[in-house]
Amino acid sequence: MKVAMQSGRVLPDARVQALPDVRAYGPTVVRADPLPDAAVGGALAAGELGLTRTEFARAVQLGIVRAGPPAPGGAARYTRAELDRIRSADGFPGALRERVETVAGAEAAGGVLGISPGRFTRLARCGHITPVGYRINRYRVVVWLYLAAELREFAAREAGMLRGSAPPADRELMAARADLRPRKWRGRHVGLLLRRTADPWERAAVLASVLPADELREGVPDPAERIVLAALAPPPPYGHPQIPAAAAVALRLLRAEQPDEIHWYRTSLDFALTGARGQPKSTGEMGPM
Repeated sequence: MKVAMQSGRVLPDARVQALPDVRAYGPTVVRADPLPDAAVGGALAAGELGLTRTEFARAVQLGIVRAGPPAPGGAARYTRAELDRIRSADGFPGALRERVETVAGAEAAGGVLGISPGRFTRLARCGHITPVGYRINRYRVVVWLYLAAELREFAAREAGMLRGSAPPADRELMAARADLRPRKWRGRHVGLLLRRTADPWERAAVLASVLPADELREGVPDPAERIVLAALAPPPPYGHPQIPAAAAVALRLLRAEQPDEIHWYRTSLDFALTGARGQPKSTGEMGPM
């Protein structure tokens, strides 16, 4: 891929999310037949798979549907072979829709689990359940989205957590007014993005995109490298609001907050850049000198 050059305190619980290991995410990018008539755009691909645009975006986010080589203008394309692979899976199309089904907010998610919204909120805030996405409502409040299939799996696996009093670790987190939902979501988001590319500079850009601006400048003092990282930065997730007031709320979800979280991403970025600097980019050029 060509690079466009225009361009706290630590929470008191051992279950605070273990951030994804940059080295653990291998590439899952598909390199299929690049002929124009062998690939289609996202809207057509969604229709052929019987998904809405939102469902299709979720399937791509989760790596269920894998993009092929992009169109000349950079738009995502999906090969016929990939669509055939999805359609040939057992239970299609119902099983596919079940995998990408989401519910919004504590009331709906609690309903899937058969518990009250208050109990669900506690479970999510304490890091037992990880959101898959978000939206910002008209009151500029974050509404977290959860995969229905994951909620059902949690109910089957952790039935004891759906009843009885909160364990001591959860009570401690709640007393500290902790909310691990943003951090858990960021870790998931970064991990999924890393799975979608093998390019060393793109992988570094994913990690850089989570750091606050001042931390990025300190961690990457070379302006040329920051330009490359900015050019390769992943776009906001599907559904990120366009209205400025709502976008400002959502933007805070994209940045690491707690000192230990920031430290982890800075360390991971250092590791990624060490490898990227000596590797050719997909243009065949070396990294910025």
